Amino acid sequence: MNTITVNFCWLHPDLNMDIDLPQYHSALASGLDVAAAVVQAVVLQPGQRGLFPTGFAVALPAGYELQVRPRSGLAIKYGVTVLNSPGTIDADYRGEVSIALINLGQEAVTINRGDRIAQLVLAPVLRVQWELCPSLDSTIRGGGGFGHTGR
Repeated sequence: MNTITVNFCWLHPDLNMDIDLPQYHSALASGLDVAAAVVQAVVLQPGQRGLFPTGFAVALPAGYELQVRPRSGLAIKYGVTVLNSPGTIDADYRGEVSIALINLGQEAVTINRGDRIAQLVLAPVLRVQWELCPSLDSTIRGGGGFGHTGR
């Protein structure tokens, strides 16, 4: 497996020593689990959204992004998911990594300090160079939109 070095720093090292570094929880996992660095427990009511601190910042190499994705366990057990999924941490962002969560479930959910709340996936980024053309080639699908190909 390939690895990329990413600069990581705790924003308040003295306050965040009890929070785990984002980490892979299996040998072939693609996502790093990331923990909430809330000062005290936060209750998300059904339909409520919140922005959760992680206590760290990163400096990604040019040509990469960190995608913020939901954790399947939170989604299926409680209906809690990442609001802007997948979220993006750009290579030039240097602020605190924060996670936007929403409770789509039927009951209130408590997020405690250190709870694993999302996954981070490092992904390469390609840049677009537009080529203006008078028309596009035709395909079988054509302009068929949402649900066009059936079940």
